[in-house]
Amino acid sequence: MRKITFLLALLIMTFSPAQEMVKDDGLNVGLVLSGGGAKGLAHIGVLKIIEDAGVKIDYIGGTSMGAIIGALYASGYSAAELDSIFRRTDLNNLIQDNLPRSAKTFYEKEDSERYAVTLPFDKFKISVPPAYSGGQNIYNELVRLLYHVKDIKDFNELPIPFVCIATNAETGEEVILNKGYLPEAIMASGTLPSLFEPATIDGKVLIDGGVVNNYPLEKVYEMGADVVIGVDVQHGLSNREALSSATEILLQINKFRSVTYMEEKARKTDIYIKPNMDDYTVLDFDQGIAIMRLGEEAAKEVYEALKALSKYQEDETIERKSIEPNEEIVVNRLVISGNSENYTRGYVKGKLRFKLGEKITFGKLQQGISNLATTRNFETIRYRLVSNDMGEDLILRIEESKNKTFIRLGAHYDDLYKSAAMINFTRKNFLSKDDVASFDFILGDNVRYNLQYYIDKGSYWSFGFNSRFNDFEKEIDFDVIKSNFDVPNVGNVNNINLGVTDFTNQVYLQTVWQDEFAFTMGVEHKYLKYSTRTLGELLGESEQLPSIIGGDGRTNFEKSNFYSAFGQLTLDTYDDKYFPSSGLYFNGDFHFYVLSSDYNNDFKEFSVAKARMGGAFTFFDNLSINIETEGGFKLGTSNVTTFDFVLGGYGTNLINNFVPFLGYDFLSLPGNSYVKAYGRLDLKIAPKNHIMFSANVANIDDDLFRIGEWFTSPNYSGYGISYGYESFLGPIQVLYSWSPQLDKGNFFFSVGYWF
Repeated sequence: MRKITFLLALLIMTFSPAQEMVKDDGLNVGLVLSGGGAKGLAHIGVLKIIEDAGVKIDYIGGTSMGAIIGALYASGYSAAELDSIFRRTDLNNLIQDNLPRSAKTFYEKEDSERYAVTLPFDKFKISVPPAYSGGQNIYNELVRLLYHVKDIKDFNELPIPFVCIATNAETGEEVILNKGYLPEAIMASGTLPSLFEPATIDGKVLIDGGVVNNYPLEKVYEMGADVVIGVDVQHGLSNREALSSATEILLQINKFRSVTYMEEKARKTDIYIKPNMDDYTVLDFDQGIAIMRLGEEAAKEVYEALKALSKYQEDETIERKSIEPNEEIVVNRLVISGNSENYTRGYVKGKLRFKLGEKITFGKLQQGISNLATTRNFETIRYRLVSNDMGEDLILRIEESKNKTFIRLGAHYDDLYKSAAMINFTRKNFLSKDDVASFDFILGDNVRYNLQYYIDKGSYWSFGFNSRFNDFEKEIDFDVIKSNFDVPNVGNVNNINLGVTDFTNQVYLQTVWQDEFAFTMGVEHKYLKYSTRTLGELLGESEQLPSIIGGDGRTNFEKSNFYSAFGQLTLDTYDDKYFPSSGLYFNGDFHFYVLSSDYNNDFKEFSVAKARMGGAFTFFDNLSINIETEGGFKLGTSNVTTFDFVLGGYGTNLINNFVPFLGYDFLSLPGNSYVKAYGRLDLKIAPKNHIMFSANVANIDDDLFRIGEWFTSPNYSGYGISYGYESFLGPIQVLYSWSPQLDKGNFFFSVGYWF
């Protein structure tokens, strides 16, 4: 009866604006927000106008994006606060689950920056991932934003009673979510098939509520609403030209039922608001400001009706307290549930990297959850924060991934190793809990392999084993060879073919120090062979030095096994390995060589120490600078020159003590000690497109630090200008470099992740 009275009064006001409305202290106003992905941001614009008109919302129901906006509003945020939140949030980044690189262990960073394609492989069958995103970033943010209502389990007890809709993926039935943990409920309501992985609540596998009810009008009436304002951002059915992707086809299927019932639901909605979303899709989150503006424009068309409704409500001032998301918490108890048979409690705690009972920031908690997520060992990571007498319970529910075996593929070209294609086989829980085994087999101009086994204990001591084989040939200046090895005089030879064969095996322990540094110590076996075919071709059988020429016609400069102990301290918070725009880097390495098979009869114990450090900083949104310095030296009186430093060339994965240096070709400047400084300006001219200017200077010589030459003006310098593109294969880079000390420049070209 109250609704009929209001509608009659609204009709009278429409034709007689001067007519005063009689207030009804019992009139309850409900709000329905439809799903629609990015189009749902229009709800925020509508809420601004609703507030401006003075309407007080008593009940909210929503689906998918409407559930997310609705829940935040129901929890106490104002429309202006929601506008601010979504303007400063990179929703595309959240949806893509671009977990920060800093969340990965050093093993995981290396592991994730080699492969272009990763496919689950089970029982000799290759499958595809179940969804584009696990939604972890979105969930983390929802937990933070809704922290102030974390202890409310009945959504009717929120500042505004709230309900949302999900779909039972097994039965196709509608699931009403009005109790539980609010972030979990609204995530379940918005898990669009193929875009997000399904959610599990109370044993039910749930997907996007838009499949069965994308506009839960009847639920809001059932809550007690007398008058309902509805905001509909749905499209009608798309034509064949618009069905150009799997996502669009799935959305079309989702709309079959909702389109059928929407005309009737629109008629039953008292104040129906439908922004024009024809030019936008569910994934246009980068157009959020324009979409919110369309919501405002659509709501202004019914502003008089909203104003009339506010005058008919009870006479009270609407006050919405400003909400500041909590930034500090104390987690004093960790409760782990779910299915995690192959990963221990110690593994999980080690990944979280914070101590129980101590005050931490919300960012620290999110970082710990991201550390777990980046392992890809879990299909689902959901958590609740529940108050106790002394702080918070972190109730962590993790569902272990069923996929334990993966096939990974990569391709690469550079001027040193030439073309290469890689196939990787990865097996998790290979020998024990918490472990992973990985084998790269690389085919191309130079056959290589890389074997890794790692037992990951997080911040506790982890164990690893590495084995790799590298092989390449390069034409270099003959003077470099003569300065390092005892070679016969063969007359006027400028360049010589150098073949490098490296077979390395390491066993090590690793732990995390101060949450950021990785400390590694272990033992290493290395077989090194430096050889050339050039001298054999020049000397022939007439020479008096046939002993240095092997049966394969190659001259060997080095052919020894070396045994060493090593320690390493590493910090890597760069946001990107190839195009860093923020973060710090440090890598200090010390090797003590204690034994050798001594091919050249010149071995004595010696050590090699080296370090590299730097930082990346962003000046403007598209301009950053990367500055680094590095150096190294040899300790001891051994005549072994095999581990001397050699500067020259370009790359991010040069082995041993080969150091990139712009302006010079690979393996150009030798010495047992060096210092180098490097800087690069990176201008991002478009998404994933970079123009870079680089410069480096160096001193390199024998005993550089002993004679004091490391502190003098640099003897060598080089510059480069390059273009880089972030492709799905990895970075594509074209570089031209030159040096004032040389007559000609060098072009370097690479495609794909370095391996």
